[in-house]
Amino acid sequence: MTILVTGATGTVGRHVVEQLVKRGADVRALVRNPAKADVPAGVTVVKGDLLDVDSLRNAFSGVSSFFLLNAVVPDEFTQALIALNLAREAGIERIVYLSVIHSDIYVDVPHFAGKFAVERMIEQLGLNATILRPAYFIDNDVMITDAVTGHGVYPMPIGSKGLAMVDARDIGEIAAIELLRREQASAPLPLDRINLVGPDTLTSAEIAAIWTDVLGRPIAYAGDDTDRFEKTFREFMPAWMAFDMRVMTDRFLTHGMLPEAGDIERLTTLLGRPLRSYRDFASEIMASG
Repeated sequence: MTILVTGATGTVGRHVVEQLVKRGADVRALVRNPAKADVPAGVTVVKGDLLDVDSLRNAFSGVSSFFLLNAVVPDEFTQALIALNLAREAGIERIVYLSVIHSDIYVDVPHFAGKFAVERMIEQLGLNATILRPAYFIDNDVMITDAVTGHGVYPMPIGSKGLAMVDARDIGEIAAIELLRREQASAPLPLDRINLVGPDTLTSAEIAAIWTDVLGRPIAYAGDDTDRFEKTFREFMPAWMAFDMRVMTDRFLTHGMLPEAGDIERLTTLLGRPLRSYRDFASEIMASG
């Protein structure tokens, strides 16, 4: 049977594909431009878009399981609803959806609220799915390493409540494990939710301390100024997205992004190994640079 993966060449999706292939699965990757798709040997590439109904119907033909990942775009919610409706139309009863942790708490953050609405659809329609709820991606901090190494400042306004940052490789592997658990079950499995977190809940001071230790020189925290953060991000992303990210960081300051009891133990058991840490990430960045 075939597993369809959306977002198959992105930060998380490429790891999902790699882990599925590693485990011997028949994988179909949905991409906008097959000519540019860099996927492992044996993966079937299909051209499609989550707003293109005809291409999705074609992509779903013969598919038994489905991984849904939406990029943060203005019509993310519409894309997800179309994809899930068409998956249901195609009779697909094994689904893994990538949501976000605290989507029910960060209700004013556009891309969080959209994902929570998708979760409600999945639940109310009785779709057989695993909803994965990752915390802040450690990998997001690749874009700020120049500020850290060049200016001695950690610029993300994450505050003092703490974030349970998670590595995209761990997200991808757990997604693959869940897809195969559902794919190999004798009957469709009931709804489940899994928080995806890292091994440590880190504050701004603790992250600056990790960089200080890894680099061997002082790294300061830039502070909790989310207005400045939004203005800076508008220099290289659309204004709507910079604002979305700003509202998210406001929530970092007031609520943090914390794991629930048992999350780390559950994930460690699923993976059969420890979760990758922020210190691992910082050390790898420095070793590769």
